[in-house]
Amino acid sequence: MARKTVKKTTAAKAARKAPAAKKAKPAAKVAPAKTPAPYAMVAQKAGGVSVFKKVPLELSKPKKGEVAIRHTAIGVNFIDIYQRTGLYPIPFPTVLGGEGAGVVEAIGAGVKGLKVGDRVAYVVGTGAYASHRIIAADRLVKIPAKVSDQEAAAAMLKGMTVQYLLNDCYKPKKGDTVLFHAAAGGVGLIAGQWLKALGITAIGTAGGAAKCKLAKANGYTHVIDYKAKDFVAEVKRLTKGKGVPAVYDSVGKDTFPGSLKALRPFGIWVLFGQSSGLVTDFKLSDLAAGGSLSVTRPTLFHFIAERSELERRARQLFSMMRSGRVKIKVNQTFALSDVAKAHKALETRQTTGQTVLIP
Repeated sequence: MARKTVKKTTAAKAARKAPAAKKAKPAAKVAPAKTPAPYAMVAQKAGGVSVFKKVPLELSKPKKGEVAIRHTAIGVNFIDIYQRTGLYPIPFPTVLGGEGAGVVEAIGAGVKGLKVGDRVAYVVGTGAYASHRIIAADRLVKIPAKVSDQEAAAAMLKGMTVQYLLNDCYKPKKGDTVLFHAAAGGVGLIAGQWLKALGITAIGTAGGAAKCKLAKANGYTHVIDYKAKDFVAEVKRLTKGKGVPAVYDSVGKDTFPGSLKALRPFGIWVLFGQSSGLVTDFKLSDLAAGGSLSVTRPTLFHFIAERSELERRARQLFSMMRSGRVKIKVNQTFALSDVAKAHKALETRQTTGQTVLIP
């Protein structure tokens, strides 16, 4: 029988002649990244910025209705300073900070609508100056796409403050001219953009040329440098002697009684903060003298006490942010461990826009 022969292909010949492949060297071992140990910046007592102390945290499991989150950003606000100094009395030692954003790491029993890995934000009374925390699930809202953690952390208190000021304290109508103090501050910059989106003529006050320029770039039609000019005289000039129907005032002591004098008859003084100190010499008769004026002293937490109200107001805020009509500008960031520096900068009015702590 004839033997069959098989021709060797060129590829087969090349494979036979090719040198044996070298064994790959094992990959070098890389040490896993170290996760910083959980900690909180605790205010030991009421006082100056030296009261903060870094304290290790022991993480516990969330209970029924609670969620454990890892903070990615924490907002800093004047209310934190009021609490630290004792202006707003609270028990000490305590963890300050009411505004934050983070990632859900564990969920307690009975929690619906949230899962591990969700990005969430909140505003509460205290407890945010920490790398991690346990929080009631009904105080959290999901952060939508196109909104960063830093933006959300900086917007929950200040943005929803603007939301209730312009919807529930005095709702400006098209054609109105209103006065907003601290126009270059965290709330002020959001308010300027929001008022512009509503078609309202907004007069802002700010200290110094740089802050006035910043406020003007964020929606204010007119900005008064209160260090160089009498804001009451300027408001009267800009309104042809009439005054404004509403003054939104977070400054307090330094702007009183000018805020009342800038109002037209039947106007409202919306005093929602006191960064310069308490107004101590106000009398109800001042309202009659100014032309049957009214005053209100609101605070955000009354407006978001109900879950449905928190969701509704947050939804409107996020809608304004996602549309681009309101841009949250985080102009200063500090490490969480440097919270004392952040407080000092805010107290001495060295900040503009939003200030955020990064754990």
